[in-house]
Amino acid sequence: MTKPRVALFPGSFDPFTNGHLDLARRASALFDQVVIAVAENSAKSSLFTPQERVEMIEDAIRGLKGASAIHFSGLLVDCARRIGAQAIIRGLRAVSDFEFEFQMALMNRRLEPGVEIAFLMPSQEFTYLNSTLVKEVARHGGDISGLVPALVARRLREKLRPPAAKARAARKAPGRSG
Repeated sequence: MTKPRVALFPGSFDPFTNGHLDLARRASALFDQVVIAVAENSAKSSLFTPQERVEMIEDAIRGLKGASAIHFSGLLVDCARRIGAQAIIRGLRAVSDFEFEFQMALMNRRLEPGVEIAFLMPSQEFTYLNSTLVKEVARHGGDISGLVPALVARRLREKLRPPAAKARAARKAPGRSG
């Protein structure tokens, strides 16, 4: 029996976007298993906890054959070893992504020569999309439909509802008089 081809797709995914989902779908067409790994980075301030991000990713990838989500801390190559990954998936949206990704790929190759780095490009409709941009649009009450999976959109609206909208919702809350 052939050993399953396992790919690790790491990132902060704060939040998971439809661009990330597009890359997960592309990776799942190439690999038997795709493990989407949420990085815990204590030096970075995150909107969602690693557990919340894993939960939202699991909801988004339901039905995607061979896909799963985990969270990890520490070196990426250690996580790759733990899950038996032969490849690490990285997305490239534009040429500007390449320099950083290339440096990271070379370091990861030095740390673990047995794991390949596979660069995938998202669909053209997602090349401009990133988590920071999505959070900014959501923070200002903009329409994020089509940018993130449904559960992510709902959670973003809950966390980032503009102050005026929060005040209106509080005034309309059941049990309040006035």
